[in-house]
Amino acid sequence: MADTVVNRSAGASPPNGSDRAPGIKAIRLRHPWRNVFAVVLVLVLTLFVLDAAQRPAYDWPSVGKFLFDQRISQAAFVTLQLTVYSMVIAIILGVVLAVMRLSPNPVVNSIAWVYLWIFRGTPVYVQLAFWGLVAVIYQTIDIGLPFTEPWVSVPTKVALSAFVLAVIGLALNEAAYMAEIVRAGLLSVDSGQEEAATALGMSWSQTMMRVIIPQSMRVIIPPAGNEVISMLKTTSLVTAIPFTLELYTRSRDISAVIFNPVPLLLVASIWYLFFTSILMVGQYFLEKRFARGIGDRRPNRKADDATGAFTGIVPVAGDGQSPPPTTNGEPR
Repeated sequence: MADTVVNRSAGASPPNGSDRAPGIKAIRLRHPWRNVFAVVLVLVLTLFVLDAAQRPAYDWPSVGKFLFDQRISQAAFVTLQLTVYSMVIAIILGVVLAVMRLSPNPVVNSIAWVYLWIFRGTPVYVQLAFWGLVAVIYQTIDIGLPFTEPWVSVPTKVALSAFVLAVIGLALNEAAYMAEIVRAGLLSVDSGQEEAATALGMSWSQTMMRVIIPQSMRVIIPPAGNEVISMLKTTSLVTAIPFTLELYTRSRDISAVIFNPVPLLLVASIWYLFFTSILMVGQYFLEKRFARGIGDRRPNRKADDATGAFTGIVPVAGDGQSPPPTTNGEPR
């Protein structure tokens, strides 16, 4: 977009009889309506904050009271545990599923496709509710040979707690999405890279670890970071299992006791924003690390302002500039 224009008089001649053309003076265009719109936004935001600070329904003293309440702090830690455990399992399983999807074996490929079809095609809340009923469907977990007496038999309610079921339910759902992200990242690397690595004598594992995966991480990291943030918020759905010790459900239970839901919702939101902010900072540095050598696609505004390049400078007719030469080198 043009930000500058040339301010040069038509037919102006170089000063002091010099043959050298005078320098271009670029004048930045003014954007008054853009500034007006920004001022309006700031005013609206300021009015909203002032109104929220005085509105009794928010009950800010209660927000400060419960923000670091021991029950809330423990629930926030449990939410963080659910996010970390689920994402670790989801990433490992997602990589396996992505490799299976790229396999030339039709059976392996089909099994991975069916998995993705089921877990991407049904709501995560429904899946978590199903995991909450797994103890009704399978009363015991048996280890042994099929159609024989089990060597070990453990009641499902004893072997799988609500926390474990929440981690399994979240991880299996997230693995389907991570598999597609990893597959897209692997496919983004040109096949010539693998051929070149093979020609250099690298094994398959060396090619993947040193060539393919480092390049694909540049594509994988941004959506994977979004999935981690999404997982943090999705933990509020584990109440379907039911698991009631995570942040949102714990806040809701406290608000039901004191009959004051708004302050507890604000408390839960502040904790979610705190964790999300940390994750966004980590994602930024990961993206920066794996983007090394690729180049920054953002425009260099300082260089543009200094040189006038890509600033939309429009030459003025009769400004003394010579027309481009013809193909044989003679002036037009």
